[in-house]
Amino acid sequence: MEGWRKAVVALMAVFGLATAAFAGEKEVKAKMEAFLGAPAVSSVRAVPYGGLYEVVLTTGEVVYTDEKVSYVVTGSIIDTAKREDVTAKRMEELSRIDFSALPLDRAIKIVRGKGTRVMATFEDPNCTFCKKLAKELQTIDDVTIYVFLYPILGPDSVDKVKRIWCAPDRAAAWLAWMTEDKPIPGAGSCDTKAIEQNMALGEQLRISGTPTIFLASGDRLGGYMPAAKLEERLKQVR
Repeated sequence: MEGWRKAVVALMAVFGLATAAFAGEKEVKAKMEAFLGAPAVSSVRAVPYGGLYEVVLTTGEVVYTDEKVSYVVTGSIIDTAKREDVTAKRMEELSRIDFSALPLDRAIKIVRGKGTRVMATFEDPNCTFCKKLAKELQTIDDVTIYVFLYPILGPDSVDKVKRIWCAPDRAAAWLAWMTEDKPIPGAGSCDTKAIEQNMALGEQLRISGTPTIFLASGDRLGGYMPAAKLEERLKQVR
């Protein structure tokens, strides 16, 4: 019987600590949003260093604060024992997506070789680095690329993606423009609802720049990446 009492007491202590931590996180969230003057906090959690709380903002930014929100710390926290950027690692975790949930039917499918390896990109036709990426991707074999048209650079980009989407061969039209600067034919008069849906998806995924790359693992690669480095990342995908 004594053993049962000790087990119950221990369990109650753990539950009490968890409840206290949860209450603390709720209070930090409320105080942080009061400081910011807006409901701009996505999540709060206590972290096992420095008596700090990790605060993830709705913008995707990570900051740190104490339980009273007396101070707000921005920038990276470095684990000196592991020589590891804790903040960067956490940002990678937060930016990871469920690749299987992507609506691939709303993307342009480009297959090279067997197409065994899979990736997705969000790109604007007027994005200089997207054009550089398109040329680099020409040199990568055994890959299937799903290009989500994401016109964030103005009306001309919107016009271009509509015409590409309405082309008889979307992949050919996209590659001709991105790699050879060939004019895009057509008037973009088909059903282009997918473009609007992709814009909403991009906002949901906090995509603020192009190109943005997602590997099959869900890892996000922001910005242009040369073929050699992209090959390295593709090989790491399990």
